[in-house]
Amino acid sequence: MTVDVASKSPALVSLFNDPNQVITLDANFLIPPDRQMSSVKGIPFSLFQTCWLKPIFDLFPNLAIHEAVRDELVSRDIKTFIQNKVNAMPSEIIIHKDSELTAVEYMLRDSIEDRIYPYTRYDPQIDNRDDRGEVKTLAYIAVKGLIYFAAHDYNAIQLVEKAESWSTGLDTVQAIKMYEIIFFLYVRNPSIRKSLRMLYKYQYYLTAKEKSMNPEWGLFVESMKSLYQDCLSEL
Repeated sequence: MTVDVASKSPALVSLFNDPNQVITLDANFLIPPDRQMSSVKGIPFSLFQTCWLKPIFDLFPNLAIHEAVRDELVSRDIKTFIQNKVNAMPSEIIIHKDSELTAVEYMLRDSIEDRIYPYTRYDPQIDNRDDRGEVKTLAYIAVKGLIYFAAHDYNAIQLVEKAESWSTGLDTVQAIKMYEIIFFLYVRNPSIRKSLRMLYKYQYYLTAKEKSMNPEWGLFVESMKSLYQDCLSEL
């Protein structure tokens, strides 16, 4: 995925101004990344929890996932982590449930799903698991008038960013990319900057192709500081 350090993300600007807004997460925001390259090991859950999961839940008090995404989580570690968030008093995560939809919202959701799924691997006729979480998530938040969808998957982000040309019905949704949140955490939690550097490199600067098109960590940080200097001066 290309890292854009030339144009501001309205979503990130808004989150700097108010991190209390509801942010709905795709599954890949919760699962430790594994690039499945023979020479590079995946990030272990313990490290991912320390440098990513705990910090985002600390800084964003209204994170949410759709119930279909929760069903996709197969690792015992992440399932336990999410269930602990659900069981906390008060709950520390919002679970979007289709049972909360009204009859009219159900109809609208089905209409949006029909527009989305042809661009994914999901087939509503067989209700397969491939891309099911992102289709259900995006349709739900569009119906409910929620704005922010956080994802690392390029195809999921394209459903939002090409909403007009693809007629996905997601025109009011805004995508938040992982590198944008990495920068947010860099600014707001200096104690984990070394780990964030590792996460950024693993996700965006690992292959020869990525190194040819994305900035290295130091340039990424300085470029983002320059791009979002107005936001940073208000902190």
